[in-house]
Amino acid sequence: MTTYTSDQRHHTAKTSETMAQVRYEIDRIDRLLVEILAERQSFMDAAARIKGDRAIVHDRARIEDVIIKVKAACADAGLSPAIAEPVWRTLIDRCIAYEFASYDALVTPEDASS
Repeated sequence: MTTYTSDQRHHTAKTSETMAQVRYEIDRIDRLLVEILAERQSFMDAAARIKGDRAIVHDRARIEDVIIKVKAACADAGLSPAIAEPVWRTLIDRCIAYEFASYDALVTPEDASS
């Protein structure tokens, strides 16, 4: 199980009074996002290994399922779907490209010729 570490939170959006405070918190959150995205990326390696067929790496139905779930989570989290949807579509696109590369790295030249 992954444990995310963070610098101490000093302010909330409501208690921040200076741009330095806002930037500190944004930088702190960005470092957390990097850790979380690295964990997500590790599962692209697992997917490439498990799928076993390059033709099924891009799964349109799964993409739309993820988007629907993310948009549903937005209301509870207070995240604008207008931010979330394009961010996740880009994330998914880049993860698919990464998964293709990961899959290709698993295939040996002998596998490709058979």
